[in-house]
Amino acid sequence: MSGIGSAPRVIGHVRDLRRFPVKSMGGEAREALELRWPGILGDRQYAFHRLEERGRFPWLTARVVAPMVLFQPRYADPDDPRTSAVTVRTPEGEEMDLHDPALLARLSEAAAQPIGLMQVGRGVFDTMPVSIGTTAGLGLVDARHGAALDPRRFRLNVLIETSEPEEALKGRRLAFAGGASLLVNEGIPRCAMVQVDPDTATRDPSVQKTVIHHFDNCVGLYAATAACGAIRMGDAVTLLD
Repeated sequence: MSGIGSAPRVIGHVRDLRRFPVKSMGGEAREALELRWPGILGDRQYAFHRLEERGRFPWLTARVVAPMVLFQPRYADPDDPRTSAVTVRTPEGEEMDLHDPALLARLSEAAAQPIGLMQVGRGVFDTMPVSIGTTAGLGLVDARHGAALDPRRFRLNVLIETSEPEEALKGRRLAFAGGASLLVNEGIPRCAMVQVDPDTATRDPSVQKTVIHHFDNCVGLYAATAACGAIRMGDAVTLLD
């Protein structure tokens, strides 16, 4: 559906906001996100990588070590993630510094290979910097799957409460009351990460089968910054262009 010539209209509101300090670990629920040109401030700023991997995807993710999703990283200074210390709560409830050699050793053992830790200020993204989803889109997935799925499986930054079909958002801009706007791109191709339960790290291959067979393996939408600013919980979302 082309949005050329369409009048701006409010299509819903922001229902959930999350950023992920460490790629593939648990996310932080936020009341507001700061959108900058490279993406969301502090999102996926750190990533573990496989030292012996020479391919195009060196990152250690929950595709390899599913329990990574149970580790909860947090910025000590949430408003200054570039220089803030990062603590990680383990699945057992222990608090560790992200740079603690014991944490690196634990993940290396789980991955059965040597790994390292990198900080990338602009974020470590597979394709595009912002992942958005809609309650309409996730509702269709739930209906096809025959059970409600936790939205955290899809690791979205912004979840919008709306009845608007995701297809209608592609190629258009979304404006938020805090001044930020996003240019929506294409659907997000999904991998085995969607199999992983965010609370238990158990795998359910049937989730990925639903996504592949009924949604051409895409759930949610990639987006990039069109205007910097804030995205806040409850913000009205206006569809532009």
